[in-house]
Amino acid sequence: MDTTLHDPLIGALLDGRYRVEQRLAVGGMATVYRGTDTRLDRVLALKVMHPALAADAEFTSRFIREAKAVARLSHPNVVNVFDQGADGSHVFLAMEYVPGCTLRDVLRDRGALSIRAALDILEPVLAALGAAHRAGLVHRDVKPENVLITEGGLVKVADFGLVRTVAGDSAQTGSTPLGTVIGSVSYLSPEQIQQRPADPRSDVYACGILLYEMLTGRKPHSGDSPAQIIQRHLSEDVPPPSLAVPGLPRDLDAVVTSATAREPGRRPYDAVELLAALQRLRRTLAPAQLDAEPPASSRSTPQYSTSEPTTMLPAVPGGAGAPEPTSVLELPSDLVMPQSRPYDEPSPYAEPSPYDEAPRPRRSRRGPITVAVLTALVVAVGLATWLLSGALYATTPSVLGLGRDAASARLSAAGLTASFTEAFSETVARGQVIESDPGPGARTRKDDPVKVVLSKGPERIAVPRLAGRPLDEARRQLTDVGLAPGTTTADFSDALPPGAVISSSPEAGRELARETPVSLVVSKGPAPLPVPPVVGLRVDEAQARLTDQGFTVQISPEQVFSDTVDAGSVAAQDPDDRAGPGATVTLTVSKGPQLFPVPDVRGKTEDEATATLQAAGFDVRVVRLNPFGNPAVRNQSPGGDDQKPKGTTVTIVLL
Repeated sequence: MDTTLHDPLIGALLDGRYRVEQRLAVGGMATVYRGTDTRLDRVLALKVMHPALAADAEFTSRFIREAKAVARLSHPNVVNVFDQGADGSHVFLAMEYVPGCTLRDVLRDRGALSIRAALDILEPVLAALGAAHRAGLVHRDVKPENVLITEGGLVKVADFGLVRTVAGDSAQTGSTPLGTVIGSVSYLSPEQIQQRPADPRSDVYACGILLYEMLTGRKPHSGDSPAQIIQRHLSEDVPPPSLAVPGLPRDLDAVVTSATAREPGRRPYDAVELLAALQRLRRTLAPAQLDAEPPASSRSTPQYSTSEPTTMLPAVPGGAGAPEPTSVLELPSDLVMPQSRPYDEPSPYAEPSPYDEAPRPRRSRRGPITVAVLTALVVAVGLATWLLSGALYATTPSVLGLGRDAASARLSAAGLTASFTEAFSETVARGQVIESDPGPGARTRKDDPVKVVLSKGPERIAVPRLAGRPLDEARRQLTDVGLAPGTTTADFSDALPPGAVISSSPEAGRELARETPVSLVVSKGPAPLPVPPVVGLRVDEAQARLTDQGFTVQISPEQVFSDTVDAGSVAAQDPDDRAGPGATVTLTVSKGPQLFPVPDVRGKTEDEATATLQAAGFDVRVVRLNPFGNPAVRNQSPGGDDQKPKGTTVTIVLL
């Protein structure tokens, strides 16, 4: 259904210049339309802030800041902003129209990408961000939805709506309420979550997440809620992509790990430095490494459509195809840094007291006593409730990433006990806490132990010894131990029968992550040998030659005529090229050429005799002893009724 039919802006002329023609997509803070600049007759994109937000000075200033920031950049990989304006309640940006698709579309259609494809996309992104960083700007919302790919393959970075200067102050950036953060949860750096100043290394972190997602087909941190993902950004390192895609170069792991380090000081300084590292890495990789298709790739060609910002969809599964809206996120209570207020500063939420304005009436002395008694009762009841609550309940502290002793001590300090179990984890080091139940900040009874799960480290499964086993049995054994049967190829083997496993890759005993595919090589039996040619040999001689080469000889009961092989010799053999050791070679014996009766043409004229003999398949030679009159055949050789092969020459004598 065409939703643009119900959009009141379709057909409108903004600022007397920009005609709105088609709605492309709805984002968390704005709607994007395709439009036309009627003055320049140019197609462009119009980003119109939602009317409910346009009344908010902070969001409006963010729009204006985006236009000013991009206007400072002149780079082929940045989506240009042509104009900024307002028309009544509609605040808008006029931007470059980029027909094509987003990186999110590519990931949704193809899954994981080859190293070359990932670098071909990320390097222009880093070039654009590098220009911004060197101009003193930080994007702060790098994600696949903001990476546009034109129909000609040009990569452009869009949506500088959250841009700020590296040394930005509140006047430039606006203020974000305590306990909230604006962005896309899967790509937020730890310092953004903790509401610390963002610098170019925050964009580097998001680009590292982007690279991981392109290489593996999934986001590194997933969860059932934004809060879980935020907690993982703070407590878990991004795993090396080779854990998800075995075979990726270790140097590529190192780049991803460095770019996504939780501590900003361990990351590349800005996008330019990360770009240089990737370009150095590219030069060290062979074409086969660059172009290898990862297992998560569908290898299908994406169906590109007009570029669209992400619509507002629920967050936040972990797949690469899941869209990620930019939104205002509420931080978990245990992550909010409290801000103190001077004791003499009045609360902004305090109601003005009417007694501050009006004279106080005279009251009886009984009134204050009654109020005092009631107040004392309320305080006593509240105190008792508080003491009872404090005696029975406690708030679960965060123990994620701690060791067993440290977690137990922290829970004990809160009046709680721990019940420990263990589980495998690809991202949390052995002995550290993966999760707790109840989770951090939850209210729990002190007499109920907190269930704490400690990491056993990455689960690794040894490849079983499969050589000699039938293929079906080998595949079943891989599945039983938790590995996945991979590709199967065939090869010759002198030792194993057809269908038996020769070897596995990785080899037996190698420890792999669960569900890692294991490739198998299966026997086709012994390699075939050349069969010696024996056609034309006597049968006993042919049989001896084949037997000496290890073949079995079988004589066909049917013999055949042969114009080229004498009777009693081998006229044909099967097979005649290659066969496995010990294979049976069938020999067909020649009966010699097939014989036919020669017609008797004596007494006939030359023409009659010649026609008769040729019709019977013989050649004719004429000898004329009487050159006069109309002589007849007096003699012939071979004679009439003799048996000769077809094609034999018959000599006729005319007299």
